[in-house]
Amino acid sequence: MRLDTTYTVNTPEGIALELSPAGPVPRLLAWLLDLLLRSLVNILLFLMLSTLGKTGAGIALILAFLLEWFYPVYFELRHQGQTPGKKMLDIYVAQADASPITPSASLVRNLLRVVDFLPLLYGFGFASMMLNGRFQRLGDLAANTVVLHKTPRNPHYNHAIDTDPIRPEVSLSLPEQQAIMLFAQRSYTLTPARQDELARMTGPLVAQQENPAHYLQGIARWLTGGNRT
Repeated sequence: MRLDTTYTVNTPEGIALELSPAGPVPRLLAWLLDLLLRSLVNILLFLMLSTLGKTGAGIALILAFLLEWFYPVYFELRHQGQTPGKKMLDIYVAQADASPITPSASLVRNLLRVVDFLPLLYGFGFASMMLNGRFQRLGDLAANTVVLHKTPRNPHYNHAIDTDPIRPEVSLSLPEQQAIMLFAQRSYTLTPARQDELARMTGPLVAQQENPAHYLQGIARWLTGGNRT
């Protein structure tokens, strides 16, 4: 059972990791921030090297080329999958199994940006992200990489389900019970507004409830054996 676009991978140590792929919006914002930073560096390079005439201009163009293509590779390999833009948005690049990105994968995903950019402004890349649950552009698919959210636990939410058990008014199938349990387990990572948004997706089950998230958490507590009366 899954909520949103999260997926789970099992490590060799037998630990299940729940991963949350970053969608187009945070990735676009990170790209714009990196583009701004690269542009500022390029302007400084051209200003500094302009005093050397045509030779300086040639050197500046070579440096601008290297900066454009290897800026993301350097940061992804040396800074835990994060360019400055990704760091500001709290996202990072990793292999699809959550292992650190490899040099070959970083090169592939970044060199294929030219394909993702086609036909205009990352048209193919955006279409690719919309057609798969992990928001992978073509470069990510070729390199088996994914851009993930870093999701530190929010101290304002308690991992334990701290609510009274509520007996559901209707019988629930096993998949429905699993979905409710998964929702309750993830509640501590979500804001109250997001909790209510997801809870209301259950439709008739919470239609008459003023606080649908609290109601589902109560059912989850009941399902785990809390005061079954």
